[in-house]
Amino acid sequence: MTTVIVDYESGNLHSAEKAFQRMASETGAGRVLVTSDPEVIRSASRVVLPGDGAFPACRQELFDHRGVFEAIEEAVIAKGHPFMGICIGMQMMATRGLEYQETPGFDWIGGTVEHIAPDDASLKVPHMGWNDLVIDHAHPIFDGIETGNHAYFVHSYHFRVADPAHLLAHVEYGGAITAVVGRDNIVGTQFHPEKSQDTGLRMIANFLNWKP
Repeated sequence: MTTVIVDYESGNLHSAEKAFQRMASETGAGRVLVTSDPEVIRSASRVVLPGDGAFPACRQELFDHRGVFEAIEEAVIAKGHPFMGICIGMQMMATRGLEYQETPGFDWIGGTVEHIAPDDASLKVPHMGWNDLVIDHAHPIFDGIETGNHAYFVHSYHFRVADPAHLLAHVEYGGAITAVVGRDNIVGTQFHPEKSQDTGLRMIANFLNWKP
């Protein structure tokens, strides 16, 4: 089994690579590769799409790497292999993003990526640091993880899903902020699991063992 972390020059992948390799070793989940090769992505058992920065720039970088999105879509949508989007990689699953300009997403999970607007004016944006997860729907990705476990966030926009069934977990920050989304064989985390200590490592292990 091979898990691919897609490299499209959006952020430092070193910490994600190390975390996934560690948990793959501990769980016997096979190899973890960082690649931008469409053929390797197309044949992967699992696909991870990270991302840091602005929604439009990340999407442009992804589509500038010719054949990469098509390979992801074949592996994930056509073949049904498990997919995890992290931070902007999760947001790109939305119908559209509204950061700087309206930008189309993958439309894998209906909804819009919108600016965080806390009800409490004392709360600063970006939403940065540790926050406690509230699990909205049971899912194998949460095996061993409970409401109250904390995760590490750094973002100014969040994914407002169209169908509440696709909101797997949120956090409170002057209102509900989407933390985890998912349907079928795809999940996404707004927080960085590779930076979220025990909670994040457990979620990575769950993803590597998930059989949707």
